[in-house]
Amino acid sequence: MRIGFIGLGIMGSRMAANLLKENHYLKVYNRTKEKAETLLVNGAKWANSPLEAGRDVDILFTMLENPKVVEKLATGDNGFLNSMQKDTLWIDSSTVNPSFSERMAGIARDRGIRFIDAPVSGSKKPAEDGQLLFLVGGNQSDFEESKSLFQSMGKDAIHIGAAGKGSAMKIMINQLLGQSILAFSESLSLGMAMGIDKKTGMDILLKTPVTAPILDLFRSRIENNDYEPNFPLKHLQKDLHLFTETAYELDQPSPLTNAAKEVYALAKHKNMADLDFTSVFKYIHEKE
Repeated sequence: MRIGFIGLGIMGSRMAANLLKENHYLKVYNRTKEKAETLLVNGAKWANSPLEAGRDVDILFTMLENPKVVEKLATGDNGFLNSMQKDTLWIDSSTVNPSFSERMAGIARDRGIRFIDAPVSGSKKPAEDGQLLFLVGGNQSDFEESKSLFQSMGKDAIHIGAAGKGSAMKIMINQLLGQSILAFSESLSLGMAMGIDKKTGMDILLKTPVTAPILDLFRSRIENNDYEPNFPLKHLQKDLHLFTETAYELDQPSPLTNAAKEVYALAKHKNMADLDFTSVFKYIHEKE
């Protein structure tokens, strides 16, 4: 199977590496070629443009920062949809809003190209270890065709429904993630202000049933002030925006998410955009 892969950031580079381990033919493109060097050494082919990445492949993955970038690389003058052959498959693993996925599915369909949205739940380490969870929207037959590739990169893949439903599930998950770490940060920071030792506060909060279990995975980052990016804060803030944008489109209230989104936006303006999203604790606690 001939595979194209566009977007070699924290997640995409690791996903592509796992495809290479399965000895797939892999052609890659990234805005900066340096991020592809390890893949190229291990057998991947380089594409000089998105247009070239889409040429002569059976399936093309995209793992990009936001909807604007996805659309530009898909439909621009050098866009990959201009070179993909009819009946080939585009799998977008970017985190985007559901209505955008639905629109891309329509654009692809008009060109005779199949489309599924397959964003992932997981960060840098799960991506490296092939332990991602793929959340898939699109035709069941296209999902079945892609299953072995998802298994190369992840622990599971769930078909949720029509195009856009994978993206819908992803923003629901990241909304809870963003809210959970923010609430935890507020509680812990106030405890420290009241004279409770940071470690003691974390020990007890993380043992209570009211704290999201996943937060225990992030404990060491907050405890050691280690905010090397596994999932950059700017990306989580973007995902919260996608959630509120979708809520607006559907006339649904989202008061808590709107408030959380602005806290992350303020943290971005305090030079935390490229730190791990858990650095929102640093923003809350240091009050600078």
